[in-house]
Amino acid sequence: MGKKSRVKTQKSGTGATAAVSPKEMMNLISELLQRLSVSFEGTREDFFSELMAWAAECGASCDGFEISNFADEGYGLKAAKDIKAEELFLWIPRKMLMTVESAKNSVLGPLYSQDRILQAMGNVTLALHLLCERANPSSPWLPYIKTLPADYDTPLYFEEEEVRHLLATQAIQDVLSQYKNTARQYAYFYKVIHTHPNASKLPLKDAFTFDDYRWAVSSVMTRQNQIPTADGSRVTLALIPLWDMCNHTNGLITTGYNLEDDRCECVALKDYKEGEQIYIFYGTRSNAEFVIHNGFFFEGNAHDRVKIKLGVSKSERLYAMKAEVLARAGIPASSVFALHCSEPPITAQLLAFLRVFCMTEEELRDYLVGDHAINKIFTLGNTEFPVSWENEIKLWTFLETRAALLLKTYKTTAEEDRSMLEKPDLSLHSRTAIKLRLAEKEILERAVSSGRAKRLHFQKQLDEGAPLPLYEESDIALLENADAKLPIILRKLEEEDECVQEEMNLAQIKPDAACLDSSITPVLNGQCKDLNGTQEDPPGGDAVVKESKVEKHDPSTKRTEGEPKDGGK
Repeated sequence: MGKKSRVKTQKSGTGATAAVSPKEMMNLISELLQRLSVSFEGTREDFFSELMAWAAECGASCDGFEISNFADEGYGLKAAKDIKAEELFLWIPRKMLMTVESAKNSVLGPLYSQDRILQAMGNVTLALHLLCERANPSSPWLPYIKTLPADYDTPLYFEEEEVRHLLATQAIQDVLSQYKNTARQYAYFYKVIHTHPNASKLPLKDAFTFDDYRWAVSSVMTRQNQIPTADGSRVTLALIPLWDMCNHTNGLITTGYNLEDDRCECVALKDYKEGEQIYIFYGTRSNAEFVIHNGFFFEGNAHDRVKIKLGVSKSERLYAMKAEVLARAGIPASSVFALHCSEPPITAQLLAFLRVFCMTEEELRDYLVGDHAINKIFTLGNTEFPVSWENEIKLWTFLETRAALLLKTYKTTAEEDRSMLEKPDLSLHSRTAIKLRLAEKEILERAVSSGRAKRLHFQKQLDEGAPLPLYEESDIALLENADAKLPIILRKLEEEDECVQEEMNLAQIKPDAACLDSSITPVLNGQCKDLNGTQEDPPGGDAVVKESKVEKHDPSTKRTEGEPKDGGK
C-alpha cells in the first residue's frame, strides 16, 4: 500500500497540535509566492487612458472608438461615431507590436540565441517576453501590459470540479494536455532561468511563479497573431495592442497587415452607429476551440461542430480498393472529420468518405476501372449523384448509429444539462463547460435526426423504384458552382476536418510559399498554435502577406479575459 500524504504538524505552547492539510499548505505557499509577482496598483480600466494616449503617440488610429465595458462580454471597442461597413477605422503600427523579433532584440535575446525550445516555439518566446517586459519599469509596452486581464477564463484557470463538467466532451483531452504541458514548460524554464548563464540578466529570477507563467501563457494564447516580418519574407507571431480589445461575432475576416505602411489594419464588419460595440470575426472556430483557446462559449456559433474520427479498417477485405478510391479523391483512409451544427451536418468530404466506406466490391470496381471511372471520382461528394440507393441507405444508417453511440458516452442528458444551467449559483467556468457539453449533444442529436430522415428518404426511393441519377461528363459543370459540389480531388479536407489534434507540443507555425505570394495578410487573433501546443485555426490560408494597401482585409480571431462574459475582453 502507498503511504498517505501528510504534512508535519508542530505543537503549540499549549500542547495543542495544529494540523494543516496539503491543500491548505499549497494555498499558503501560492499566496506567499504571489506576493513576489509583479502587479500594478489599480484596475485595468485605470490604465485605458494611458493605452489610448500611447497608441496615439505611436501613430495608431484612436478617433473612431473608445474602450468600454459591455457587461457579460467584458471590455470591447465602442464606436465614437458612425462607421460604415468596410471603412478603415483602426490601424496599429509595427512599433506597438510585441513580436518574436522584438523578443530577440530584448533582454531575452541572449537566452533565445541558445535555447532551442524558444527558437522553435514562438508562442513561448512571446510569453517570456511579456513577463520580462512586465517586470521592466521602463518597458515601452507597459501601457499595453497594464491593461491586460489579471487572470483569464481559459481552462488553465478552472478548478477541479469545473473541469469535471468537461468529462466525456471532445475538449477534455486538450484541456488536460494544456495544463500538463504548461506545467512542464514552467518547470523547464524555472530551471533554465535559475541556471543558464544567458539568463542571468532576466528580471524573473526572483519572481517567476506558476501563476506568472499561466498568466503569460493565457495572454499569448488568447491574443497571438501571425503577421509578416518587416521584409515580408516570412511570418512571425505578435501581440497587437488595442486591436485585441475587439470582441467576436459571426461574420467575415476584416483585419489584415499592410506591408506598405507597415501596420495592422481593420475595416468595419458592418455599419456601426455611434455607441454600438464594434466586433470582429475570430475565425471559423468550434465552441470547443473557443473554450480551450479563448476562454468563452459563443452562443449562436455558425461554425460549431463535433469531431468524428473515421477510418477504413486495414483488416477489411476490401481495404485496398476503398483506400485506392479514397486516394484518387484526395481523402485519407483514416481521418478526423466533423459533424456540423447546420443542415446537412456533413461536408462534401465526409459524404464522399462515407460513400466509399459503404461501397460494395462491385461499386468499388465501377469507380476504379468502370466507364468514366476517373471522372466519377468527381461526383463522390456531390449530393446529386448517389452511388446507389442502397449505398445512401447504408451511409446514413451508419451516421445515425455512430452519432447515437457518441451521445451515449456522456454521463448526463441534454435535459439534465439544461436544468443545471438554470441554477443561479453556477460558476462562470462551470456554466461555460456545461454549455459546451450541451452544444456537442445538440449537434449529435441533429446528426441522428438528419441521418434518420435521409435513411427513410432513400429507402422510399428504393422501394418506389426511383431511377438513379446518372452521371454524364457534361454534368461536370454542376460541380463548379457550389462549394458542396466542388470536385473532391481538387480540394483539401475542409479546415475543420484538418484540425486533427496533434501531439501537445509547442511548435512555430511556418507558412508555405504560396502564402507569402498573396497580396493579403489575414490577421487572426489567437491563431496558430496556443501555448500548450494544440492546434487552433487550420493552416490553410490563414497566414498570408500583404504588400499593398488592404482593401478587403482578412480577419481576426481572438479571445477573452478574466471578466464575466461570453466572448469579450
